[in-house]
Amino acid sequence: YINEKNVALINQTLESLTEYCQGPCHENQNCIATHESNGIDIITALILNDINPLGKKRMDLVLELKNNASKLLLAIMESRHDSENAERILYNMRPKELVEVIKKAYQQGEVEFEDGENGEDLAASPRNVGHNIYILAHQLARHNKELQNMLKPGGQIDGDEALEFYAKHTAQIEIVRSDRTMEQIVFPVPSICEFLTKESKLRIYYTTERDEQGSKINDFFMRSEDLFNEMNWQKKLRAQHILYWCSRNMSFWSSISFNLAVLMNLLVAFFYPFKGIKGGTLEPHLSGLLWTAMLISLAIVIALPKPHGIRALIASTILRLIFSVGLQPTLFLLGAFNVCNKIIFLMSFVGNCGTFTRGYRAMILDVEFLYHLLYLLICAMGLFVHEFFYSLLLFDLVYREETLLNVIKSVTRNGRSIILTAVLALILVYLFSIVGYLFFKDDFILEVDKLPNETLLPDQHNEIGEPMTREFLYSNVCKIEDGENCSSVIPSTELASEESEEDKEHTCETLLMCIITVLSHGLRSGGGVGDVLRKPSKEEPLFAARVIYDLLFFFMVIIIVLNLIFGVIIDTFADLRSEKQKKEEILKTTCFICGLERDKFDNKTVTFEEHIKEEHNMWHYLCFIVLVKVKDSTEYTGPESYVAEMIKERNLDWFPRMRAMSLVSSDSEGEQNELRNLQEKLDSTMKLVSNLSSQLTELKDQMTEQRKQKQRIGLLGHPPINVNPQQPA
Repeated sequence: YINEKNVALINQTLESLTEYCQGPCHENQNCIATHESNGIDIITALILNDINPLGKKRMDLVLELKNNASKLLLAIMESRHDSENAERILYNMRPKELVEVIKKAYQQGEVEFEDGENGEDLAASPRNVGHNIYILAHQLARHNKELQNMLKPGGQIDGDEALEFYAKHTAQIEIVRSDRTMEQIVFPVPSICEFLTKESKLRIYYTTERDEQGSKINDFFMRSEDLFNEMNWQKKLRAQHILYWCSRNMSFWSSISFNLAVLMNLLVAFFYPFKGIKGGTLEPHLSGLLWTAMLISLAIVIALPKPHGIRALIASTILRLIFSVGLQPTLFLLGAFNVCNKIIFLMSFVGNCGTFTRGYRAMILDVEFLYHLLYLLICAMGLFVHEFFYSLLLFDLVYREETLLNVIKSVTRNGRSIILTAVLALILVYLFSIVGYLFFKDDFILEVDKLPNETLLPDQHNEIGEPMTREFLYSNVCKIEDGENCSSVIPSTELASEESEEDKEHTCETLLMCIITVLSHGLRSGGGVGDVLRKPSKEEPLFAARVIYDLLFFFMVIIIVLNLIFGVIIDTFADLRSEKQKKEEILKTTCFICGLERDKFDNKTVTFEEHIKEEHNMWHYLCFIVLVKVKDSTEYTGPESYVAEMIKERNLDWFPRMRAMSLVSSDSEGEQNELRNLQEKLDSTMKLVSNLSSQLTELKDQMTEQRKQKQRIGLLGHPPINVNPQQPA
């Protein structure tokens, strides 16, 4: 009889027995499971039965009692690879009653939630108690097919909601113990794990580094602390409704910014400069058509908010603004809206990542945050300084598209090799410039297109602030305003020759000009510097030297050095593409946790998809790490204490590497079949031996009886009588 006076003693007893079994201690587990007092049946009865009249008055005490009883049964089965204790628990337990208790606890938790009682965080709240009993049923279901089928959502008419809820919030992982044995752990998912965003999951999944064993757990474990901090921040964010709403639609704000940037650049490209473009120039029937299109698109967006309808509404609204207020005011309004939108995006970015909570140092080192801050600055400069700054916003396409990022990486990844090759090209250009200056100075004659004469002389109104520049550039020009005589007559023949020579210039009068000419014209010409120099005659003494000079420049600079630079860039891009394909292949065919490949699960009881979803789900491992962080250390089970110690030491040996229990069990099943066959043969041989031994014993008894009979007859003095002539004497 359980009442309020003795329930505390019973709870203390259950907790003490649980501590004795956890660790695990198999001797204590066996002692409790096989004790002659049938304590297992008593503990099972505490879970399955309504404890009345205590339950009518103090349901909290009943829930605590059921919670401790379920923990004790779990402790009895903890870290065991046999089914002995589980079968002993199932012996007097009806699976249907256990499932009914789970559903009843869930429904009771719903009633308390509707009544406004916030007891979900308490250990003995109805839902938490039901969750512990569900985990107990999950562990027992491995040894009972009926219970396993009943726990599947959809298998029952009533109470599916409870089973779906507990199945969704229950996870399992596999760990490796210190003795290298594997163990499966089933645990409740902490409520804080629900605050991990989808963007963070995708970022971790695609950017985590892979080690030599095909596993990513080293980098994944190092990021778990940041993910835990992000969960805490997201939990706080839920209380700030405006910031949470902004952060939830972060991708939407990003797409709006990019679309506005493209639209503003189209307006600038087609209509700049904006002189003469004013509003109000549209004809009445076209104006009415625009108003109609805008209203129709608005109605479509309200009725069916689809992306195409929203784009049509935006386009018609912008056209209406252009013809109503003018192009430049419309561009200003779009720029102001883009600035506001980017501010909202920064708020959502900070809200998602919790940038300010990590300190100013982390904020400054956060490249992504600095990028978006620079984007906002460029938007403001385009709005208040000049419209041409909007063109820089188009580089956001590189940030948004991975293919373009690889194009940039193809140059920056091997930047040192490219820079050194470019330095080699500059050295060769310098050497060829020296040779050209020494031997072919007169061949550096280039055709030029000079500007008209009036542009060569500065206007009178530009003289202020430019006397030194004008004196330097136009020192040899005749100036009438200085009193010089510019009326000298030039012969027509000399004028014609001067005009023909005006189209050509010597570009190697100094070594610096020679270097600039070789660098500018030599690298940009397909045949090298020889394409832009004077074509020499074969009668000239340096004709052969000039041919060698042109060919050497072409082969050494154009063919070898420049192609080396292009080759480095192309090879790097090809490597990036192959790495991307290999990474995608690894993600599809390799387990994130253990590194086993898909073909290892061919013809096995568990498929690769089931393995990565149920046995080695990466997010289940993260949830278990979070569980160890948020759970009271005094409430740890044996495996949780072991993992907590390993996490504290930053030791990753508890993660399975190139191992899975399903594969081990499949291999052991084959060995067990062989052992079973050998055992059957051994049993049949033992039966045969026992039969032979029994026959020998009977024969021995018969011989002994006959010997006694002969001795008895000999003592009486009668001759022996052979009744059976074939019987030996």
